[in-house]
Amino acid sequence: MKNIAINLIKLYRKIPFQSHFNCKFTPTCSEYAIKALENFGFMKGSYLSIKRILRCNPWSNGGYDPVVPTGRKPMHK
Repeated sequence: MKNIAINLIKLYRKIPFQSHFNCKFTPTCSEYAIKALENFGFMKGSYLSIKRILRCNPWSNGGYDPVVPTGRKPMHK
């Protein structure tokens, strides 16, 4: 399931009309989702990806928001 989800995200990223959208976050939401799926597997990676996508909205400040390895808190600068 994890590999299928990652391949679907990679396919989504190749769709030409998506190229004009800019993500407020670094890494982008699709990069974040791929990394979360790779690090945590399908269930938790999907959960983290959905949480991230919900945070990506017009009222969000965005910024640096990496996938945090298990047991570590994010470092905010």
